[in-house]
Amino acid sequence: MLKILGAILVLITFAGIILQIAIMRNGPAVLDAVDQITGGSRKVVLAHRENYGLSKKQYLVVFTPTDPAPSPLPVILFSHGGSWNKGDPKDYNFLARAFAPEGFVVVLAAYRLHPEAIYPAMLQDTASAIAWTQANISRFGGDPARITVSGHSAGAYNVMMAALEPKWLSDAGGDSSSIAGVVGLAGPYDFWPFESASTKASFGHADDPALTQPINHVRSDAPAVLLIHGEADTLVRPRNSKGLAENLDAVGGSVQTMYLEGGNHNQPLLSLASPWRRNPRVFDAFINFARSVSASASVNTEVP
Repeated sequence: MLKILGAILVLITFAGIILQIAIMRNGPAVLDAVDQITGGSRKVVLAHRENYGLSKKQYLVVFTPTDPAPSPLPVILFSHGGSWNKGDPKDYNFLARAFAPEGFVVVLAAYRLHPEAIYPAMLQDTASAIAWTQANISRFGGDPARITVSGHSAGAYNVMMAALEPKWLSDAGGDSSSIAGVVGLAGPYDFWPFESASTKASFGHADDPALTQPINHVRSDAPAVLLIHGEADTLVRPRNSKGLAENLDAVGGSVQTMYLEGGNHNQPLLSLASPWRRNPRVFDAFINFARSVSASASVNTEVP
């Protein structure tokens, strides 16, 4: 019996190592596959795919619940990570399976990557995806006044800049004041001077590097913000979220934080996929925040 238990333990350990290697190579694709196997389809519908630009990377996909409510639903728009040089929404369908059954229309947005594009292309594209959503999501049962934007890592940077600096959405034909809230997962918000190869490649040419940093664009009337970060994140240090939260709080902005003890860079994203979301701490915080800011947006847009 002890030999059998030992063999099972070795197999579990080996499987865990293989899973970690696969996650390191393309973590989101692995999460998507594991989520599909362990969680099923969750009755989510791929409702639409749209190219919002000429590049093949300028596209978005819209997911809805199979049986949506009769009234317009709140919306979650997500921007993927990948150091601004890799990543694709097709590997993030697990987020649609997580959020749509909770009563949200979900938009997964792509953007041009290095070397095809450098700063500010990722912001122009993210703003264009948000502006498209504001203008069109009602066609798919979503409420354009109740959009929560979110992203992981580089994607968290994209949505945070689009929400904090109004010019990006204004230039794209959208309105940053209509964003209900922002959820940043392990985002880089204060990374100048540029030290990594990816930040040098995408931002090293900027005329004024300080203006590329979200921490320098805080404002009291910014959308409400939720920041989730692993305390053991060595890729994007948690000081990024802590510094942004302090600066937002200092100007009177609305900000909430959650720091995951022992959590690495991928832990906030991992927590949104099955079977990891069985520990609902991160998932519940995300959903409850999105519902809260959507409810506030709904009240603020009611006609007297």
